[in-house]
Amino acid sequence: MSDKKIHKTSVGGQALIEGIMMQGPRGVATAVRQSNGEILVEHHETKHIHDKHKFLGLPVIRGMVNFVESMILGYKMLMYSAEASGMEDMEDVEMSKFEKWLTDKLGDKLMDIIMGIATVIGFALAFVIFFYLPVLIFNRLNAWTDSALTNWQGTIEGVIKIIIFVAYVAIVGNMKDIRRMFQYHGAEHKSIACYEAGMELTVENVKKSCRFHPRCGTSFIFVMLIFSIIFSTILSKIFPSIAQIRVLWMLLKLLFIPLIMGLGYEFIKYAGRHDNLFVKILSAPGLWMQRLTTKEPDDDIIEVGIASIKAVITDNPEDDEIK
Repeated sequence: MSDKKIHKTSVGGQALIEGIMMQGPRGVATAVRQSNGEILVEHHETKHIHDKHKFLGLPVIRGMVNFVESMILGYKMLMYSAEASGMEDMEDVEMSKFEKWLTDKLGDKLMDIIMGIATVIGFALAFVIFFYLPVLIFNRLNAWTDSALTNWQGTIEGVIKIIIFVAYVAIVGNMKDIRRMFQYHGAEHKSIACYEAGMELTVENVKKSCRFHPRCGTSFIFVMLIFSIIFSTILSKIFPSIAQIRVLWMLLKLLFIPLIMGLGYEFIKYAGRHDNLFVKILSAPGLWMQRLTTKEPDDDIIEVGIASIKAVITDNPEDDEIK
């Protein structure tokens, strides 16, 4: 074990298609492995709405705003990485007459339309799986036990939601393309850990660094799930009659999502600065979950991770520490 000081920096990122996006003191950059084997590194200009409207940068509120901005940025970078990596190169793919007609009519807009439809479908499925299904399962269990579980509705629904989430990640993680993206996720974490430990960014040093990080989006999701259990339990106590009406109960929980997002974001920021018992307890489920959402990367993937972090950092981890 190294006895070097660990610097808690503001560097963070996201796994992409054959690449990694990093955010740090020098802005946002991507490193993508191209089809010719070269690593393409690009800086991207980003704007934050809280720069114009200062109240959007207030605690809790900034978490809601940051989540939306992160979703939009993440989507754009995924589309960029798909193009940069050569995934969108369809020249050798034989298209049907209908596909050719769509391509001729819509041109470059076709991919945006397809991804837009996929996004809408994705949100609809997420609502059904993570909101409707837990409520439905609880109602069935409660009916089988003659309403003996009514007082624990919020807690049981939250536990069901976590079980569904873990099972979903475990299943999709076995898909070849998703597994490779999880390797890039691991390279992102390991590169940041190597840098925060003050070690030189080499393949060997990154390889022996930890692939679990408390500021990961996986930890954020688990913190939100834990907070949602607490809120749902409180809401079911305050509004017991509404909790029995499926549609109203789901709508009430949806209304509290922005608040839960904001609180989850504040905790992740707090966890980035502290390492006490409270942080370790709430961070533990997310860190454990990263065993599924990150995989040990190969050397070529680690090289992409190193290129991405070098593009956004200064020469000294102390200069990049969270203020």
